[in-house]
Amino acid sequence: MKKSFYSNGKLMITAEYAALDGANVLALPTKKGQNLVVEAGSGNKIYWKSFDADGSVWFEDNISFPEIINNAETENPIKNTLIKILHDAYRLNPDFIDENEGYKVETHLTFPRFWGLGTSSTLINNIAQWLEVDAFALLKNSFGGSGYDLACAQNSTPIVYHLENGVPKTEQVPFNPTFKKNIWFVYLNQKQSSKSAIAAYKKKHESIDIIPQLNELTSIILNAMTQKEFESALQQHEMLIGEILEIQPVKSRLFPDFHGTLKSLGAWGGDFIMAVSTNNPTAYFHSKGYKTIIPYDEMI
Repeated sequence: MKKSFYSNGKLMITAEYAALDGANVLALPTKKGQNLVVEAGSGNKIYWKSFDADGSVWFEDNISFPEIINNAETENPIKNTLIKILHDAYRLNPDFIDENEGYKVETHLTFPRFWGLGTSSTLINNIAQWLEVDAFALLKNSFGGSGYDLACAQNSTPIVYHLENGVPKTEQVPFNPTFKKNIWFVYLNQKQSSKSAIAAYKKKHESIDIIPQLNELTSIILNAMTQKEFESALQQHEMLIGEILEIQPVKSRLFPDFHGTLKSLGAWGGDFIMAVSTNNPTAYFHSKGYKTIIPYDEMI
């Protein structure tokens, strides 16, 4: 008998870098996400097949039960990551191996996997649903992270998320700005390591506590009644994080002639930015070589 599970993707609107320190994160679940379909198999193994949004297969392999139990290392880094997640899930619920003969698993992304909308977080949440284990415990044991992306995976409305003494707290919030027709998401295709930025944040955070300022800005962004108020708070947020990281905000760095406001989403230099503009910015970004511009209502 087939079982199917689904999780939403995610976009982090505020409090990047500070989420692990307990800052309030405004995060938006995306319409696109990932499915996991499982059925009985045999041979004391899992036959695993992963599909990208265009239907192409990006991973396919057999994973033996002993590999999962022993957290085995192989020559394939993708397989190793999957073994690690399944090993940690096995430690939380051994029955899925001890009382079964095998599985066939397919995963289907509905967003392109390089978009950075949560290929890993949607996978972890789907595996947690399948094996009936706590997704946040599975994340903590495998990848680590604040967990806001799992909260997006599990909720279909905007959320404010924070860690309280390490415990995840999620509040569904009524974020539905009247000016959302003037919000777009632009794919930069510039994935890069965020280690140096995280190190810079941690160094500065030791001497400057920016969390109260970030929480105030998150509240203003969440509750803004006008586009002007919304953009002003986004600009202040960009300046604050930029000063901490000692990095120029994305607008001054890449798009200084853009008429409107640009906000980095998640790790700076990453995948998507948010553009707020009274005029449709599609032609502008096309002229700069960026071809993926998604309106708010199509993304969120």
